[in-house]
Amino acid sequence: MDVSESFGGYRIGLDESYRPLPSVYLAFLSIWFVSACSWTVNTWKNRHFQTNNLQWTLASVPLIKALQLALSFIFWYSCFNLQICSVWMSFGVYVTGVLFQTASFVSFLLISHGYCIMCERLSVPERRTTAALGCVFYLTLVGYRASVPYFAVLLLLNYFISFYVIFHHISRNLLLLREQLSFIEDEEVHAMHDAVYTKYIMFKKFQGAMQIVAMAETVIYINVDDSSEKYWLRLLVREWAQFCIFLYIGWTFRSQDLAPRFSFMPSLKSNMEVWLPPVYSIEMDATAFKDFSSHEWHIGVPSSLSCNERFNDSVLVVIQHPHAHRPTSATPSSPTPAGVASSATDSSSDSCPSKNHE
Repeated sequence: MDVSESFGGYRIGLDESYRPLPSVYLAFLSIWFVSACSWTVNTWKNRHFQTNNLQWTLASVPLIKALQLALSFIFWYSCFNLQICSVWMSFGVYVTGVLFQTASFVSFLLISHGYCIMCERLSVPERRTTAALGCVFYLTLVGYRASVPYFAVLLLLNYFISFYVIFHHISRNLLLLREQLSFIEDEEVHAMHDAVYTKYIMFKKFQGAMQIVAMAETVIYINVDDSSEKYWLRLLVREWAQFCIFLYIGWTFRSQDLAPRFSFMPSLKSNMEVWLPPVYSIEMDATAFKDFSSHEWHIGVPSSLSCNERFNDSVLVVIQHPHAHRPTSATPSSPTPAGVASSATDSSSDSCPSKNHE
C-alpha cells in the first residue's frame, strides 16, 4: 500500500487506486447494519417460539462486522477528503477485523456442537474446547496479521483443527438424527418426525455452508497478491462472499416458529452419551399406568400447556430417565433414544402432576 504519512496522521501521498474504497465500505456498512438490525428485531419478536441464546450469540457477528466497516469507511474517507490518515483508526480496523473472524468461528463451533438445537447448554469439556480454540485462533490471527514469523503455520494448523472439530460434530449430529428418523418411521410415531427432520435439514445446510467457508478461506490465504491495482475489486468480491455465506447461515438458524416439539431437548449435553427428545410411544390403560413404576422413568409430566385447563380425560406423558442407558466401552453401540412419550387415560385425575427434572 503506497500510503505515506507522518506520525501525527497527516497524509503526504496516497495511491489513487484506493479511491473507490470509501464507497465500497459505505455500501457494505449499510448492508451489514440493516442485516444486524433486522436480525435483532426478528430475534426479539420471535423470542417466545424457541430458545434464543444461539440467535443472540450470532447477533454479535454482524454488529462487529458493521463496526469494522464503519471504521474502515471513516479511515479512507478522512484520507481522501480530510487529508488525514489516522493511525488509531487503522488500528481499530485491524482489531475489529480479528474480532469478527474470531466471533464467526466461535459461532460456527457452537452451531456444530448443536447448541440450542440438540441441547440447551453444552457440556463442560465442549465449552472449554470452544473457548480454547477461540482464544488460540484470536492470538494466531493477531500474530499472522502482524507478520510475526511462523504464525502463518500456526494459523494454518488452527484452521485445520477448527474445521476438523466442526465437521466431526456436524457428522455426528447428522448420524444421530438419521437414527432417530429411522426409529420414528419404524415405530410410526409422527409427532416427533417434523421436529427431528427440521434439525436434520438445518445441519445439512450448515454442513454445505461450512464446506464453502473452508474453500473460501483457502482461496483467500493462497492468494498472496498484495498489489494495489484492482484491490477494491478483490475487496468487493471478498465482502460479497462473506455476506452471502452469513446470510445463508443466518437465514437457516434465524428465530422462527419452528416445527412442534422442536424445543424438546436436554438441558445439558452429556459427554458420555448423546440423547434426543422422546420419539416413540407406549400405550397402557389407567390401571396399568397407576401400577407402573421404575427408577428409569419419570412419570406424571403433564402434556397440556396449562394446569388451569381441565379435561375429562387428562393426558399424561412418560419420559425415560436420560441416564437409563449408557454405552459400554467393551460393546460400543449406537445411542438409544432416551425419551419415551406415552399417553394414558385417567379420568380420575383432577390436577396437573408436577414435572420432574434431572
